[in-house]
Amino acid sequence: MDNFIVSARKYRPTTFKSVVGQDAISSTLKNAIKNNQIAQAFLFCGPRGVGKTTCARILAKALNCEHLTEDFEPCNECKSCKSFNESASFNVYELDAASNNSVDDIRSLVEQVRINPQGAKYKVYIIDEIHMLSSSAFNAFLKTLEEPPAYVKFILATTEKHKILPTILSRCQVYDFKRITDNDIIKHLKYVASSENIEAEEEALRVIAAKADGALRDALSIFDQLVSFSGSQITYKAAIENLNVLDVDNYFNMTDFLFSENQSAALLLFEDILTRGFDGQHFTSGLAGHFRNLLMAQHQNTVHLMEVSDSIKARFIEQSKKIDSMLLLRALELTNNCDFNYKLSNNKRLSVEICLLQINANYIHTLRAVVRQSRERK
Repeated sequence: MDNFIVSARKYRPTTFKSVVGQDAISSTLKNAIKNNQIAQAFLFCGPRGVGKTTCARILAKALNCEHLTEDFEPCNECKSCKSFNESASFNVYELDAASNNSVDDIRSLVEQVRINPQGAKYKVYIIDEIHMLSSSAFNAFLKTLEEPPAYVKFILATTEKHKILPTILSRCQVYDFKRITDNDIIKHLKYVASSENIEAEEEALRVIAAKADGALRDALSIFDQLVSFSGSQITYKAAIENLNVLDVDNYFNMTDFLFSENQSAALLLFEDILTRGFDGQHFTSGLAGHFRNLLMAQHQNTVHLMEVSDSIKARFIEQSKKIDSMLLLRALELTNNCDFNYKLSNNKRLSVEICLLQINANYIHTLRAVVRQSRERK
């Protein structure tokens, strides 16, 4: 049996161009290489799974590449690139600050810095989770970080920038990585699916992207999980079943019930959702997102802000025409407040039911006011 390689590793970018969703940072790093303006230390900040360590490795490889391409990408063919790709480079060191966070660990690193690179221009140190260093370790690292030998470059990465000492920040070029958009994740998942000869429905990929919450690594892990579950064909039904995601039909139906004189149907649907094992807060936050999309669908200029497929977008536009924007705004406020206070409530189910009844009551009150005004005009 061949060793299985997870998609997050198998399809890890090896050039700046292939990095997903971080075009500005990739361009800046390539320009720095082009103009030979390489800082002594870089700090890559951002959420998990957005490409910080990947960019650090590509930059480290490019700094020692013997034959950069015309676009200033690593060639992946020279001796330095090949040794790096085979994890056999003597000039690129990766450290995990989460497990090497003491003063002694940093002192050992400082001692290594004094040794010249072997057959390359630079020694590059990639230190992940740098915020995990102790205060004394940070202080021991300061002098070396500020004035390293000319042949040494530091690339630090962290998910918690606010924990980094200002004295460290001032010695680094800081790059803030953004969350990867759902559309970028879907585009990459389509590429992976095509490469693996897997048929995947776009709606299923959108479920994966939403579940990943801007982290491409998480999206690829979920993709592998669905492949194990479904085989070579990933359907929307299989995705929501395996990932425990509520079908959008539930939110469309709930909205129809809430904005009609049918409050009992709304409560029965919520009961059915709970019976199927879904959490009340999961439902409430999803309903708030549904109301938000309906508001976006009411104006042509904001339709593109909905990160849904064209078929679902058409359903949002159709449903949004039936509901007044002020009613939607009030419903969004009520669901958001319910979501915010959910964990504080002793009776969580009742909190959601009250929210649903308030939305329905607000609609009925408005409807009756309109009818009364119409009669008075006559």
